[in-house]
Amino acid sequence: MSQEYVPTIGLEIHAELKTHSKMFCRSKNDADETRPNVNVCPVCMAHPGTLPVINREAVRSVLRVGTALGSTLADYTEFDRKNYFYPDLPKGYQISQYKYPLVSGGELNGVQLTRIHLEEDTASSIHDEATGETLVDYNRASVPLMELVTEPVMHSASEASSFARELQVLLRYLGISDANMEKGEMRVEANVSVAPPGERASTYVEIKNLNSFRAMERAVEHEIVRQTEVLRSGGAIQKQTLGWDEHKQATFPQRSKEGAADYRYFPDPDIPSLRISSLADMSAEALRGSLPELPWERRKRYLSLSIKSEDAQRYVEDKALGAFMDEVITHVKSDLVSLASNYISNDLVSIRDIAGRDTESQAKINILGADFAQLIQAVSAGVISSRGAKEILSIMFNDGGAPLAIAKDRGLEQVSDVSALKPVLSTMLEANAVAVTDYKAGKEASLKFLIGQGMRVTKGAGNPDVVRTLILELIESGTI
Repeated sequence: MSQEYVPTIGLEIHAELKTHSKMFCRSKNDADETRPNVNVCPVCMAHPGTLPVINREAVRSVLRVGTALGSTLADYTEFDRKNYFYPDLPKGYQISQYKYPLVSGGELNGVQLTRIHLEEDTASSIHDEATGETLVDYNRASVPLMELVTEPVMHSASEASSFARELQVLLRYLGISDANMEKGEMRVEANVSVAPPGERASTYVEIKNLNSFRAMERAVEHEIVRQTEVLRSGGAIQKQTLGWDEHKQATFPQRSKEGAADYRYFPDPDIPSLRISSLADMSAEALRGSLPELPWERRKRYLSLSIKSEDAQRYVEDKALGAFMDEVITHVKSDLVSLASNYISNDLVSIRDIAGRDTESQAKINILGADFAQLIQAVSAGVISSRGAKEILSIMFNDGGAPLAIAKDRGLEQVSDVSALKPVLSTMLEANAVAVTDYKAGKEASLKFLIGQGMRVTKGAGNPDVVRTLILELIESGTI
C-alpha cells in the first residue's frame, strides 16, 4: 500500500565543546559550575573596547569531527555576526559562521551532512515560576558551540534518533564533548515536512528545545501526524518555530521562522579570517593521526568476532564495558569470544546494575581480563557450570579473587564424575517416583522436572549433560 504523505526530516544539532576556555576569551568553560555569573570577563560580557580571540582548540575539535566523517575541510574560513536581540546574548549579536563554515559535506549513519560550523553559545535563562521573573546566568555565554546541519534526507523519527545517538557517541569518542542532553551540552532541533510521494514540501517547521532522544522521536512523530492531518483537510503548513510540550505530548507555536536575511549576517570586523593550512597541527595528516578507533570501526570489529549486534552496540556506547571486553579479547581464545561476550553483556551487566555502579566514576570493572578469561575457559572445559560461573563472577566483581580458587573454596567446581553423581541421583529418583512414572507414560515435561531436581540435589555443581544422561540410564535400566 502506497504512503499518502512522506515525511522528510533534517536535523540541526548543537554540541558544547570541552575546551578549557570559552570561544573568544580566557574565561573558564565549566559546564558543572553552579554559581551564577562567575566564569565571565569583559570580552564575553561585550564590554566596549574588548576584542575577541579565536579558541584554537575549538577549531581543531570541529575539524577532527569533519575528518572522522569524511567531510571537506575548509582552508579559508571566517566568523560572522548573526544579529538578533535577546537577553541571553550580551553583544546583541552572536558570533557564528555563515558563508565559510569549517566543514562541508560528509556522512554519518548513511545520512548526508550539509555543514559543520563553529559559533558561541548564549547565556542561560532561568525562569522563576514563583515570581514570574527571568534571571540570566552568563557562565555559558560564549562557550564554544559546534553546529552540525544534515541534509533533509531522513524519513522517520527513528532514523533521526539513530543519527543523533551515533553523533553523541562519536563526540564522546573524540573527547571533544560530553554531549549530555540532560545538561544541555547537546541540543537537537528537527526540521519536519510532509508531502505526497515524489513531491517536495513547500515549507517546513523547526522543532526546538528537544532535550532527549525520546522527546525528539515523540515530537517528530507528532508533527508528522499533525501536518498530515492539516494537508488532508485542505490546509497549508505555516513555516514557523515550534516548541515541544512533554506534558501535553504536543508541539506548540513559538514564533515565525527566520531566514538568513532576518539575521543580517556580515563578517565580524574584530576577528581576522583564518587560513587552516597555516596551522601545523591542523593538517589533514595530523588530524587523521589524532583520531581514535571510531564507533563504527569498533562495532565492525566486534561483529567480526561473532559478537551479537546488540552486544556490540552496548560495548560501543558503554566505555567501561567496552574497555573490559577489549581486555578480555586479548586473553581469551578466539573461539570463546562469543561465550565471553554473553557472560559480560548479561551476567556481568546485571551484577553491576545490582551493585548500583551506573555512574562514569563508578562504572570501571575491577576484574582482571585474564581472570575473566580463565573463568570462561573453565566453563567451556566443563570445570565450572554455568550456574557456578554466575556465582563466581559475582564474587569476583564484589570481593575480587581468581575464579578457580573461588570455585575450590566455595565448592563450585562442576562435578562430572559418574561414580559421585550416580548414587545421589538414584536417591533423588526414588524420592520422585511419581515423576518417574509420568515420564515413562510419555510426559516429557517430567524429565525436565527430574533434571532440575538433579541439579538441585547436587547444589548446581553437577554437569547438566552428565546429570541428564545418568537420569535416563537409571530410569531405562529399570532399577528405579
